[in-house]
Amino acid sequence: MTERTRRALVVRGGWDGHSPEAATDLFLPFLREQGFEVRVETDNEVYADADTMAATDLVLQCVTMSQISGPALHGLRAAVEAGTGLAGWHGGIADSYRASSDYLQLVGGQFATHPGKEPHLRVGDGSDNFLRHTIEFTDLGREHPVTAGLDDVELETEQYWVLHDDLIDVLATTTHPAPEWHPWRRPVASPAVWTRLWGAGRVFVATPGHSVDVLENPTVRTIVERGLLWASR
Repeated sequence: MTERTRRALVVRGGWDGHSPEAATDLFLPFLREQGFEVRVETDNEVYADADTMAATDLVLQCVTMSQISGPALHGLRAAVEAGTGLAGWHGGIADSYRASSDYLQLVGGQFATHPGKEPHLRVGDGSDNFLRHTIEFTDLGREHPVTAGLDDVELETEQYWVLHDDLIDVLATTTHPAPEWHPWRRPVASPAVWTRLWGAGRVFVATPGHSVDVLENPTVRTIVERGLLWASR
Protein backbone atom coordinates (compact mmCIF):
# COMPACT_ATOMS: atom_id res chain seq x y z
CA MET A 1 0.00 0.00 0.00
CA THR A 2 1.42 3.40 -1.01
CA GLU A 3 1.93 5.87 1.79
CA ARG A 4 -0.08 9.08 1.50
CA THR A 5 1.95 12.25 0.96
CA ARG A 6 1.86 14.41 4.05
CA ARG A 7 0.43 17.90 3.65
CA ALA A 8 1.69 21.06 5.34
CA LEU A 9 -0.36 24.25 5.44
CA VAL A 10 1.68 27.42 6.00
CA VAL A 11 -0.45 30.33 7.20
CA ARG A 12 1.45 33.61 7.36
CA GLY A 13 0.63 37.27 7.83
CA GLY A 14 -0.17 39.68 10.62
CA TRP A 15 2.42 42.21 11.81
CA ASP A 16 5.14 42.74 9.20
CA GLY A 17 7.82 43.33 11.85
CA HIS A 18 8.29 39.57 12.19
CA SER A 19 8.88 39.12 8.44
CA PRO A 20 6.32 36.33 8.08
CA GLU A 21 7.10 35.69 4.42
CA ALA A 22 10.89 35.63 4.67
CA ALA A 23 10.80 33.71 7.96
CA THR A 24 8.55 30.92 6.69
CA ASP A 25 10.40 30.79 3.35
CA LEU A 26 13.41 29.53 5.33
CA PHE A 27 11.56 26.32 6.14
CA LEU A 28 9.61 25.60 2.95
CA PRO A 29 12.53 23.74 1.28
CA PHE A 30 13.01 21.67 4.44
CA LEU A 31 9.35 20.65 4.50
CA ARG A 32 9.46 19.66 0.84
CA GLU A 33 12.68 17.70 1.37
CA GLN A 34 10.88 15.83 4.15
CA GLY A 35 8.19 14.80 1.67
CA PHE A 36 5.48 17.34 2.49
CA GLU A 37 3.20 18.82 -0.11
CA VAL A 38 3.20 22.49 0.94
CA ARG A 39 0.36 24.98 0.59
CA VAL A 40 0.87 28.63 1.57
CA GLU A 41 -2.01 30.90 2.58
CA THR A 42 -2.11 34.51 3.78
CA ASP A 43 -5.66 34.35 5.17
CA ASN A 44 -6.36 32.31 8.31
CA GLU A 45 -9.94 31.83 7.14
CA VAL A 46 -8.59 28.65 5.49
CA TYR A 47 -8.92 27.10 8.96
CA ALA A 48 -12.71 27.19 8.49
CA ASP A 49 -12.47 24.80 5.51
CA ALA A 50 -13.13 21.45 7.18
CA ASP A 51 -12.04 19.36 4.19
CA THR A 52 -8.73 21.19 3.85
CA MET A 53 -8.00 20.92 7.55
CA ALA A 54 -8.87 17.23 7.70
CA ALA A 55 -6.34 16.60 4.93
CA THR A 56 -3.64 18.72 6.60
CA ASP A 57 -1.00 16.97 8.69
CA LEU A 58 0.85 20.08 9.85
CA VAL A 59 -0.04 23.74 10.23
CA LEU A 60 2.94 26.08 10.35
CA GLN A 61 1.53 29.40 11.53
CA CYS A 62 3.36 32.73 11.42
CA VAL A 63 0.66 35.33 12.17
CA THR A 64 1.57 37.91 14.81
CA MET A 65 -1.34 39.67 16.51
CA SER A 66 -4.17 39.99 13.93
CA GLN A 67 -7.63 38.50 14.46
CA ILE A 68 -9.40 35.22 13.82
CA SER A 69 -13.06 34.58 13.11
CA GLY A 70 -15.19 32.17 15.11
CA PRO A 71 -15.47 29.62 12.29
CA ALA A 72 -11.73 29.74 11.60
CA LEU A 73 -10.86 29.28 15.27
CA HIS A 74 -13.32 26.41 15.61
CA GLY A 75 -11.82 24.80 12.52
CA LEU A 76 -8.27 25.08 13.83
CA ARG A 77 -9.14 23.69 17.25
CA ALA A 78 -11.16 20.83 15.76
CA ALA A 79 -8.35 19.95 13.36
CA VAL A 80 -5.68 19.85 16.06
CA GLU A 81 -7.91 17.80 18.32
CA ALA A 82 -8.37 15.33 15.44
CA GLY A 83 -4.63 15.01 14.81
CA THR A 84 -3.39 17.94 12.73
CA GLY A 85 -0.14 19.32 14.14
CA LEU A 86 0.26 23.03 14.95
CA ALA A 87 3.72 24.57 15.08
CA GLY A 88 5.44 27.93 14.99
CA TRP A 89 7.84 30.35 16.61
CA HIS A 90 7.92 33.68 18.41
CA GLY A 91 4.96 36.03 17.87
CA GLY A 92 3.72 34.02 14.89
CA ILE A 93 2.17 31.49 17.27
CA ALA A 94 2.67 32.81 20.82
CA ASP A 95 1.36 36.32 20.12
CA SER A 96 -1.50 35.56 17.73
CA TYR A 97 -5.16 36.51 18.14
CA ARG A 98 -4.78 38.18 21.55
CA ALA A 99 -8.54 38.65 21.88
CA SER A 100 -9.28 34.91 21.64
CA SER A 101 -9.09 33.00 24.91
CA ASP A 102 -9.92 29.75 23.08
CA TYR A 103 -6.83 30.19 20.90
CA LEU A 104 -4.67 30.91 23.93
CA GLN A 105 -5.93 27.74 25.57
CA LEU A 106 -5.03 25.71 22.48
CA VAL A 107 -1.44 26.98 22.39
CA GLY A 108 -0.86 27.04 26.16
CA GLY A 109 1.39 30.09 26.35
CA GLN A 110 1.01 33.75 25.45
CA PHE A 111 3.56 36.54 24.97
CA ALA A 112 3.32 39.13 27.74
CA THR A 113 6.36 41.34 27.14
CA HIS A 114 10.04 41.47 26.19
CA PRO A 115 11.94 43.45 28.82
CA GLY A 116 14.24 46.22 27.65
CA LYS A 117 17.83 47.32 28.07
CA GLU A 118 19.02 49.74 30.69
CA PRO A 119 17.27 53.06 30.01
CA HIS A 120 20.50 54.93 29.18
CA LEU A 121 21.34 52.36 26.48
CA ARG A 122 18.06 52.70 24.59
CA VAL A 123 18.08 54.44 21.22
CA GLY A 124 14.38 54.44 20.39
CA ASP A 125 14.08 51.49 18.01
CA GLY A 126 13.41 47.74 18.22
CA SER A 127 16.95 47.03 19.39
CA ASP A 128 16.00 48.55 22.76
CA ASN A 129 14.46 45.12 23.50
CA PHE A 130 17.41 43.04 22.32
CA LEU A 131 18.99 41.43 25.38
CA ARG A 132 21.75 38.86 25.59
CA HIS A 133 20.21 35.82 27.26
CA THR A 134 20.50 32.06 27.38
CA ILE A 135 18.04 29.37 26.29
CA GLU A 136 18.57 26.54 28.77
CA PHE A 137 17.25 23.04 28.19
CA THR A 138 15.29 21.32 30.93
CA ASP A 139 15.83 17.71 31.98
CA LEU A 140 12.85 16.80 29.79
CA GLY A 141 14.33 18.82 26.93
CA ARG A 142 17.61 16.94 27.10
CA GLU A 143 15.69 13.73 26.34
CA HIS A 144 12.91 14.97 24.06
CA PRO A 145 13.28 14.28 20.30
CA VAL A 146 12.89 17.98 19.51
CA THR A 147 15.82 19.12 21.64
CA ALA A 148 17.90 16.06 22.64
CA GLY A 149 21.65 16.47 22.17
CA LEU A 150 21.59 20.25 21.86
CA ASP A 151 23.64 22.60 23.99
CA ASP A 152 22.22 25.66 25.72
CA VAL A 153 22.38 28.62 23.34
CA GLU A 154 23.06 32.30 23.97
CA LEU A 155 21.15 34.81 21.83
CA GLU A 156 20.94 38.57 21.56
CA THR A 157 17.37 39.27 20.55
CA GLU A 158 13.96 39.70 22.18
CA GLN A 159 13.62 37.60 25.32
CA TYR A 160 9.97 36.59 25.59
CA TRP A 161 8.18 36.69 28.93
CA VAL A 162 5.37 34.15 28.52
CA LEU A 163 2.19 33.56 30.51
CA HIS A 164 1.46 29.83 30.45
CA ASP A 165 -0.39 26.91 32.01
CA ASP A 166 0.65 23.56 33.43
CA LEU A 167 -0.43 21.47 30.45
CA ILE A 168 2.65 22.40 28.42
CA ASP A 169 5.79 20.27 28.48
CA VAL A 170 8.65 22.72 28.81
CA LEU A 171 11.77 21.74 26.87
CA ALA A 172 13.74 24.94 27.46
CA THR A 173 13.50 28.04 29.59
CA THR A 174 15.04 31.50 29.75
CA THR A 175 15.45 33.52 32.93
CA HIS A 176 14.66 37.23 33.18
CA PRO A 177 16.88 38.94 35.74
CA ALA A 178 15.52 41.53 38.15
CA PRO A 179 17.39 44.76 37.37
CA GLU A 180 16.54 47.90 39.30
CA TRP A 181 14.88 49.60 36.32
CA HIS A 182 12.13 46.96 36.14
CA PRO A 183 9.37 46.49 38.75
CA TRP A 184 9.82 42.78 39.50
CA ARG A 185 12.08 41.98 42.44
CA ARG A 186 13.27 38.44 41.71
CA PRO A 187 14.41 36.57 38.58
CA VAL A 188 11.60 35.01 36.55
CA ALA A 189 11.99 31.83 34.48
CA SER A 190 9.84 31.67 31.35
CA PRO A 191 9.29 28.78 28.93
CA ALA A 192 11.24 29.24 25.69
CA VAL A 193 10.42 25.96 23.92
CA TRP A 194 7.44 23.79 24.69
CA THR A 195 5.15 21.09 23.37
CA ARG A 196 1.53 20.33 24.12
CA LEU A 197 -0.71 17.35 23.47
CA TRP A 198 -4.24 18.32 22.46
CA GLY A 199 -6.63 15.48 21.67
CA ALA A 200 -4.93 13.46 18.94
CA GLY A 201 -2.84 16.47 17.91
CA ARG A 202 0.47 17.98 18.89
CA VAL A 203 1.46 21.62 19.36
CA PHE A 204 5.05 22.90 19.18
CA VAL A 205 6.19 26.43 20.13
CA ALA A 206 9.64 28.07 20.16
CA THR A 207 9.82 31.65 21.38
CA PRO A 208 13.11 32.63 19.65
CA GLY A 209 12.53 33.86 16.11
CA HIS A 210 12.04 37.63 16.12
CA SER A 211 14.03 37.97 12.90
CA VAL A 212 15.42 35.82 10.13
CA ASP A 213 18.96 35.92 11.55
CA VAL A 214 17.71 34.39 14.82
CA LEU A 215 15.99 31.59 12.93
CA GLU A 216 19.25 31.00 11.03
CA ASN A 217 21.09 30.32 14.29
CA PRO A 218 22.01 26.60 13.94
CA THR A 219 20.50 25.58 17.28
CA VAL A 220 17.29 27.57 16.79
CA ARG A 221 16.89 26.25 13.26
CA THR A 222 17.41 22.67 14.42
CA ILE A 223 14.79 23.11 17.15
CA VAL A 224 12.26 24.48 14.67
CA GLU A 225 12.90 21.81 12.05
CA ARG A 226 12.62 19.01 14.59
CA GLY A 227 9.55 20.67 16.10
CA LEU A 228 7.79 20.77 12.75
CA LEU A 229 8.38 17.06 12.23
CA TRP A 230 7.40 16.17 15.80
CA ALA A 231 4.13 18.09 15.59
CA SER A 232 3.06 16.65 12.25
CA ARG A 233 0.49 13.89 12.14
